[in-house]
Amino acid sequence: MSFTSKFVNIYKALLPSPFTIAIVLSFFAFVLALLFGMGVENEFKPYTILTYWENGIWNPNLLVFTVQMILMLVLGHILAISAPVNQFINSVTQHLNTSAKAAAWITFLTMLVAFFNWGLGLIFGAIMARKLAEESLRNNWRLNYPLIAAGGYSGLMVWHGGFSGSSLAKVAESGHLVSLLPIKLHSSIPDAISFSETVFSRMNMTTSFALLIIAPMAMYWMGKKSKAPPITLNTKFRTPQKPIIVGAEKLDHSKGLGIVVGAILILYVLYKMFWVIGFTHYFTPNNINLLLLGMGFLFHKNLYNFTQALDQAISGAAGILIQFPLYFGIMGILRDSQLIAQFSEFVAQSASPNSLTYFTFFSAGIVNILVPSGGGQWAIQGPILLQTATEMGAPLAKNILAFAYGDQLTNMLQPFWALPLLGITGLKAKDILPYSLFLFLIGLPIFLVMLFLF
Repeated sequence: MSFTSKFVNIYKALLPSPFTIAIVLSFFAFVLALLFGMGVENEFKPYTILTYWENGIWNPNLLVFTVQMILMLVLGHILAISAPVNQFINSVTQHLNTSAKAAAWITFLTMLVAFFNWGLGLIFGAIMARKLAEESLRNNWRLNYPLIAAGGYSGLMVWHGGFSGSSLAKVAESGHLVSLLPIKLHSSIPDAISFSETVFSRMNMTTSFALLIIAPMAMYWMGKKSKAPPITLNTKFRTPQKPIIVGAEKLDHSKGLGIVVGAILILYVLYKMFWVIGFTHYFTPNNINLLLLGMGFLFHKNLYNFTQALDQAISGAAGILIQFPLYFGIMGILRDSQLIAQFSEFVAQSASPNSLTYFTFFSAGIVNILVPSGGGQWAIQGPILLQTATEMGAPLAKNILAFAYGDQLTNMLQPFWALPLLGITGLKAKDILPYSLFLFLIGLPIFLVMLFLF
């Protein structure tokens, strides 16, 4: 048995399901707050901590965020299984008849798409992995399906440095930085930090380009070294039978209606993007979902195809619907017990202007294991990071990017965001995580080198 096979078997034996991980992490956060939480003042600490947990679960802003993310995944899924996208995926997958080629290309394409939108990239990668598995069974190819699916998850390692990065989008909003800092520091910070200083900065573009080249090459090597286990697929993606159309149902199947609705939405979005808001400020969750909705109508052509795609897509968000609140509960415990504030302040006190970037990178990565939400992390860590960097005179944009890099890198260790991909591919988290850990080990030195060089 090869080293990679032994490593995969050990990892599978030790790793439970993502839902179980969320429950275990909830208990872990509870115990930490019980032992070390400074914000727990009530004598009956367990009740107080459970109150923090409950407040986190039912936080109205976070529940809105949950719906936004579910819509982003569902609409991205609907778009990914449309005829035009399927034609593109099919044209690519028919040539990827080895694990090495398949893993390299799916990693490259998924990262490229996820740089523009993480939800679309995740679903695109999942659908492409699924199509490759189907091609493998049809043509008797020997493909390592878990490795290929891990390539379809790789977009989560570049997303926060892209257009849909939570912290980068927030700091580009006018007045956001001021809202996070005490009045005495308002004169020391800019009104906003635009995408030109973050997404389009030399450091971020160089880092993203390096990942886009090196990660597929590494996956190609892994494909050469690893063995291909047998592929078993569920029947979720069977081709539906052509329906019998009667009476007013003709309207459901009318290509004109779907295309007209989609075209109207796309034209509205383009006008809003380029003439009202501006391209670099357009990419908020609501605006992204509106764009995906318009493209979904346009690409599926009629309302029947759209709703059939919706029926397939909605199940991929089932795990997120229940697990998101659990992680918000964890976030509530960590925030209200001041555990994250203590951790971040310890980092700030231990750092210098030169080392703050690395402390930020590692602390963001660690916190992401417990709170796998870039936006949620920024709400907690952002104020402390900004205040520390401002008082030290450290570069704000670079430290915000370091935060983004730490967050996105440890997505390769945290299976929460893999839930839609697992639903589409039919795999389990323990199948893909040995290979996503490999991507983590590839990405770590790239991020550290780029933070040092720039």
